[in-house]
Amino acid sequence: MSSPGQPTWSRWVIIGGTLLAVLLIGATAGMFVTRAVDDDPAAAAPAAGSVEVGFAQDMSTHHLQAVTMAGIARDRTTDQEIKQLAFDIERTQLEQIGRMKGWLMLWDQPEQSIGAPMQWMKEPMPGHDGMAMAPSSVNPSGGALMPGMATDADLTKLRGLSGRPFDVFFLQLMLRHHQGGTAMAEYAAAHSSLPALKALVNSMLTSQGAEMDQMKLMLSGRGAQPLPA
Repeated sequence: MSSPGQPTWSRWVIIGGTLLAVLLIGATAGMFVTRAVDDDPAAAAPAAGSVEVGFAQDMSTHHLQAVTMAGIARDRTTDQEIKQLAFDIERTQLEQIGRMKGWLMLWDQPEQSIGAPMQWMKEPMPGHDGMAMAPSSVNPSGGALMPGMATDADLTKLRGLSGRPFDVFFLQLMLRHHQGGTAMAEYAAAHSSLPALKALVNSMLTSQGAEMDQMKLMLSGRGAQPLPA
């Protein structure tokens, strides 16, 4: 924590540097793990359109929106519980983004998928209405959205709020975002044999599961409910 006399700009510079370091650490870890796999002549790098590549591309994009929303909350809220949750989400998901981008770099794949997202999720996902996962909605500005992602209108509304209404809407958006990401992660783990991916998914499900429980309690404590599925 900063000392009472430490300027606000200095505190945010320190936080920004910390988050950048987390991203770089994740990228280094992802490249190291993938390089170890590449050293095995029996292990071929995942190809474009595979579950592994599609998951790394789409989940990185999905995570980046969570980081954006968390950054808004960290800067805007006066609730220390919300600030801490937002910082934890930024730190955890930036490290995971780094890992996935490290994989994509060593697999010689672009950071973002070409065309509509979720093309790698072709089979039915048990527990999700028996249907193959698909973009959950379409942004008015163009482009399909992955499960749980906020629309441009949602983000504009979030930026226009303050106080308790801001805190509640942030929790509602982030809870829905985590729920959508969980479905994607479960699908990837069920359809990939890559140990590094399975380990990352396990980490995601553990951290996001705890955060979802926390956000539900925080919403209840503020007299609010989650958004409709």
